[in-house]
This record gives sequence, structure tokens and C-alpha cells, in this order.
Amino acid sequence: MSAVATAGVLAAPLAGCVPGTGTAAPKAAEVTAYASEAHLPEKPAPDGTTIIVGDPAARTTVRVYEDPRCPVVEEFELHGGASVLRAKTISRQVKTEYTFASFRDESLGGDGSKNAVNALRAAVDAGRFTEFHAVLIRNRARAEMSGGFTTGRLLKLAATVPGLRGKEFDHAVTTMKYRNFVTASQAAYDAADGPASLGPGTPTVVINDKRIPEAANGLIFDKPLFDGMLTAIHKYPEKWKPVT
Repeated sequence: MSAVATAGVLAAPLAGCVPGTGTAAPKAAEVTAYASEAHLPEKPAPDGTTIIVGDPAARTTVRVYEDPRCPVVEEFELHGGASVLRAKTISRQVKTEYTFASFRDESLGGDGSKNAVNALRAAVDAGRFTEFHAVLIRNRARAEMSGGFTTGRLLKLAATVPGLRGKEFDHAVTTMKYRNFVTASQAAYDAADGPASLGPGTPTVVINDKRIPEAANGLIFDKPLFDGMLTAIHKYPEKWKPVT
């Protein structure tokens, strides 16, 4: 385990999104196909701040902090260790917890992150959170070019996920039904670094209540390193201690 953790520290750091910064969205073609996943249990956490995906009895718990408008989250999800995390969640080794921030709205303008988080919570009710999350990530850049995650765009993207659009989902999206969830999730993100914190940046990964240090954050973008780390933690959870 120490070798895996040390390797993580040696991974090149990659700064995430933090409050007060803006990033121009790169050009990207809109993706309308959804990413099919093996069916996984999906539910909101009892505290109303987080969405839990995977087997409740999984030995390892990974919490991911994300802002839907963050380009570094897009990099993690599309090209980094998120695919490893999904595979281990599908195989029931891991359950994944998503806590969503929406601070990018302050730096970029609009309510795109808040709208997206509300829609993601609504997708849980339809059992389509995983698929819809994948669609939003793949269309983040295109959405930014067209005004962000507006209500209309979210409904259009949701239509590409079989079984998602319907009266209840559409009503939840258009009325911001889960506004309280959006606020609570942002507050949980803010509190992740302790009192008076602005949050740890996105994406940030916490494994079994121990956060990967900022200096080692690059490992979550390195699939082999991240895979090896999660495998070792799964086998020897008592030995997991981040190296700082």
C-alpha cells in the first residue's frame, strides 16, 4: 500500500476548478448518444447532500466532488480514472458517492451548474442518474458554447437517455424541484476542508473518508496508478493512509 500511495504522490499534479476562476470551453461536437452502464443501485444519501451509486455493501467507498461545468471534471470523467472507478463500481468492489458543487456559476455566470445538479438529482428518481451524468459530462463543452446547462438544453440531453424523460422528470427540471439538494450539496462541498472553507476544488476524490492530497491529485487522472491504488485499498483497507 505504501508503494501505491507513494506512486500517487509522484504523479504530476493537475489543478482542478476552484471558486473565482473561469475557463474557456473548448470546441466540441454535441454528443446525443448516452453511455450505457450495467444497472447499479442509485439513491440519495440520507443527509440530502450526495448521490450514492453501487452496492451498499461494497467494501470501499469513493466520494467524488464535482462541479458539472468544470473542464477538469470533464478530463477526469472522459480521459482519467473515472472509467476505472465505474468498472470497480459495476463489479461491486466500490460504491461511489457524488457530491456536487455549483460554484462555477459565480465565475461563468448563469445557473448552469445549479440546473445540472437539480436535473441529476431528478434522474435518480428515474433510475437513470449514471447514464444522464455521462451525457452531461460529454456535452459540457458544447453546453458552455450555447449558454450553459439551461433548462431547455438539459431536457434535450435527457431525451437521449431511454426511460428518463417523463412528466415527473420534466417537472422537476423546469421547477428546480431539488433546489434544496443543490444548496445542501454545495454546502457539503464547502465544508469538506473544514469551517469557513471554499471547498477542495473539483474533481477531488476521497477514499474511505481519507482524501487524496492535493499534491497527489494527478494520480486520479492516471488510470493504471488509480486502478492499482483502488485495488490495493480494496484488499488491505486497514493500510490505506495517504502519503503527504
